[in-house]
Amino acid sequence: MAERSFVAEVEKLRLPAGEVFRGEGILAITKALLESGVAYIAGYQGAPISHLMDVLADAQDILAGYGIRFENSASEATAAATLSASVNYPLRGAVTFKATVGTNVASDALANLASGGVTGGALVIVGEDYGEGSSIMQERSHAFAMKSQIWLLDPRPNLPCIVQAVKDGFELSEASHTPVMLQVRIRSCHLHGQFVASDNRAPAFSVRDALENPVRDVGRIVLPPASFVHEKEKIEERWPAAVRFIQERGLNEFFSEKAADVGIALQGGLYNTVIRALQRLGLADVYGESKIPLYVMNVTYPVVEDEFERFCRDKKALLVLEEGQPNFIEQNVASIVLRRRLDVLLHGKDVLPMAGEYTAATVRAGLRGFLEQYGWTLPGVAAEAAQPQAAPAEAIAAPPSAAAQAVPVETPALAAAAEAAGARDEDILPPLSETVHPRPPGLCTGCPERPVFSAIRLVERELGTHHISADIGCQLFSILPPFDLGNTTMGYGLGGASAAALNVAPGSAPAGRRAISIMGDGGFWHNGLTSGVANAVFNQSDNLTIIVDNNYTAATGGQDILSTHNTVNPTRSTGHEIEDAVRGVGVKWVRTIRRTYDTKAMTAALREALTTLSAGPKVLIAQSECMLNRQRREKPLRRKAIAEGKRVVRERFGVDPDTCTGDHSCIRLSGCPSLTIRDNPDPLRQEPITAVEDTCVGCGHCGEVAHAAVLCPSFYKASIINNPSGWDKWKHRMRGAIIAWFQRGLARRRGRYAF
Repeated sequence: MAERSFVAEVEKLRLPAGEVFRGEGILAITKALLESGVAYIAGYQGAPISHLMDVLADAQDILAGYGIRFENSASEATAAATLSASVNYPLRGAVTFKATVGTNVASDALANLASGGVTGGALVIVGEDYGEGSSIMQERSHAFAMKSQIWLLDPRPNLPCIVQAVKDGFELSEASHTPVMLQVRIRSCHLHGQFVASDNRAPAFSVRDALENPVRDVGRIVLPPASFVHEKEKIEERWPAAVRFIQERGLNEFFSEKAADVGIALQGGLYNTVIRALQRLGLADVYGESKIPLYVMNVTYPVVEDEFERFCRDKKALLVLEEGQPNFIEQNVASIVLRRRLDVLLHGKDVLPMAGEYTAATVRAGLRGFLEQYGWTLPGVAAEAAQPQAAPAEAIAAPPSAAAQAVPVETPALAAAAEAAGARDEDILPPLSETVHPRPPGLCTGCPERPVFSAIRLVERELGTHHISADIGCQLFSILPPFDLGNTTMGYGLGGASAAALNVAPGSAPAGRRAISIMGDGGFWHNGLTSGVANAVFNQSDNLTIIVDNNYTAATGGQDILSTHNTVNPTRSTGHEIEDAVRGVGVKWVRTIRRTYDTKAMTAALREALTTLSAGPKVLIAQSECMLNRQRREKPLRRKAIAEGKRVVRERFGVDPDTCTGDHSCIRLSGCPSLTIRDNPDPLRQEPITAVEDTCVGCGHCGEVAHAAVLCPSFYKASIINNPSGWDKWKHRMRGAIIAWFQRGLARRRGRYAF
């Protein structure tokens, strides 16, 4: 298995009741699942939830010991559909995937699951990576919860709260017969902390029990007329049951409720950020004691109206702190304020950014702007000592219109107050964006996908530019320099489908102008085989599909897939070739390049694929192992061999400074991070030369593309030998002596003609 190993960490999952569990958020979630009596778990990897799948994979012996079924699903839709086991049986089941793209894929299954309802607890653990840590379109999962009436938990980011949210999620699901979505943000997944463990327990009702006692309830199947009844059930029975459970169990939390006449209602996942911002304003201490009343919504859907009314009582202003857009919660709260005639002025996106991640600096500025309106002297002045002034006339009792002006958060008065209070360096330093250059994401050193894009660039010199439909995964980095390839990306495994409209009748396309679609092996098995390749066969496409086969779902952490060449894992069936699959759905023209670093072979295959008169879709499979995973596997073995005194040879590439012309075609066509430039040693030449840094892994791509472009003969390959043999040492001495002899002769000749 190539994915990150948690073999040592998973032993903590065996801790009994009373012991203190210390570790990462992902491990805490797994422990909570074991303590909840879950019967089955499924999911699809994707940041920030990938490591949860890795932990579960490494903990399979522990899971099996409690009779828990676990599997890596083929897609998020597969995972969500797995929860149907909880429709008719009192089985507790959990699935996990990345949001929002994962929820998009799973939407149909989730909608049907929510319609019929569940008997057992059904928990969907969503890795929410909205903001700077995200690699996807900026959307939130909240809309899916509202659309399908799935309850959404967003717990405070600390391990006890996250663990309790998992347990509450199952119970809330069972109490309301509704699936529950547990949102864990990227910081929640990777924070470290501790909590007091409880005993793990086997499921009260197991998968085996369900198989031995099958149950069928036609009323739970989404088919008219039952589906019409489901909608009434959601509103008249399940929703009230959920609200009662939330209130009785106190899932939402009130802090410093009577401390002031203004308050903040916030998503649970933003609690740490808000507390930090309040600390910086002198309104909270390091223990989280706030001088501003806080209503922490660990359940962000449904909104509990009675709790909001309680919190708004005796307050003249309320700030709803909700990250992202649309402002679902703020709109919901506005309707509560108006419908219940609450005498409170509502603020939200008028003092905070309409969209984007709410970092501590952003929230601090928004809180400062909000509190200033109500007479608070900031920073560093205790809230209770402030003399509140009358609310400004522009304050409103409903959400601001789109034209409403944001409150300025940096004023001369605040700057003077900060100076008087002795502002710290972090308060006056310029933003990071002004001092650090942005660094776009890119392919790893030695990545086997880089030669594919270099080959496309080389072929386009002959055949002209092409429309290229990109895909989610590492190959998406090809849209950036130095490759500058790719016109669109529509979703994971949808590279082929994205080029479906850009197709003409076989044989009528301009020479070399077929559309090209690209997808990775992970995307191929996730969705691309049917939506891309099979669709192209069915519709007699004449386009080219390039499938980058690097053995793993490399972009999500190197998890095994069907085509992974590793066949030693007893829990999975791997080693299934992509070529067999595409031929199986009817593709006739298929080529597989076994070594992508062979630039000549790659360019020749591409040229043939784009110019052949063969009818039907063309599929080119570019196959080489992910270099990152290969290095993860080989480096420990190499270090061990060196420590044992064994002879170890490592290849590296370099550039001859006397030969390099400073053309830099290797950098322009490769972009490898190990390539850089240095001053030219020749005083008569000013162009900087190319140099290879120590991070080189010896793939040879830089030299390959330079030679393929017929531009540069300056690359050389060197072998670095650890623990050399006697023969190695003798050869090294002989080579040194011969080279020295030639160098002395060259020096004599130069000296002879110097005058």
